Amino acid sequence: MAFVVCGALVATTRFVDGSPGVAVALLLAFALLAGLHSPLAFPRSIGALEAQRRSAIDGRPIVYWRAGCKYCLRLRFRLGRSSRRLHWVDIWRDPTGAEVVRTANKGDETVPTVMVAGRPHVNPAPEWLRGQIPPTAS
Repeated sequence: MAFVVCGALVATTRFVDGSPGVAVALLLAFALLAGLHSPLAFPRSIGALEAQRRSAIDGRPIVYWRAGCKYCLRLRFRLGRSSRRLHWVDIWRDPTGAEVVRTANKGDETVPTVMVAGRPHVNPAPEWLRGQIPPTAS
């Protein structure tokens, strides 16, 4: 939301200064930044305990992430549609998830941290992670 508000303010000043084209371009750039840093760019987050429960049942990896993380964003987009088959936990919204990440990373909240079969992997290659997703049932 801060990106949108700042973009609107900057665009308004450019528009008033007589540069409507620049104003529109700036507003679009700020809207794009807002979208990229938004939790909406990611599959719906669930709590860490629920993700652990679901992962125990279906074997899918758990991705611990946070909004604004460029590495999380890169992982999300490079996974493409496969990202919907993972369990996503936003560590800024879930204290238990943040604790899991700190435990896995010697006190640091380094994301993305991916749990595969109970083992942490920090910032894994999307190709590798895609291979860790169990096939869907027919």
